[in-house]
Amino acid sequence: MRRIKKKKREKNLVAIVVSFVGGFYICDDCKLRYSDKKMAQKCERWCLAYHSCNLEITKHAIK
Repeated sequence: MRRIKKKKREKNLVAIVVSFVGGFYICDDCKLRYSDKKMAQKCERWCLAYHSCNLEITKHAIK
């Protein structure tokens, strides 16, 4: 029986670091503020990948 070696897929991992200032999480790319850390991370991932803002994400930003 022949074993097939599985290749490890290398993912382009980018550290998503959001700033916590004044009680809000801030996307370091577009500087929008969020009360939820997960939304700020989603925003930053989108900003880094597409160099734009996603309206479904930015509607959760603090005004």
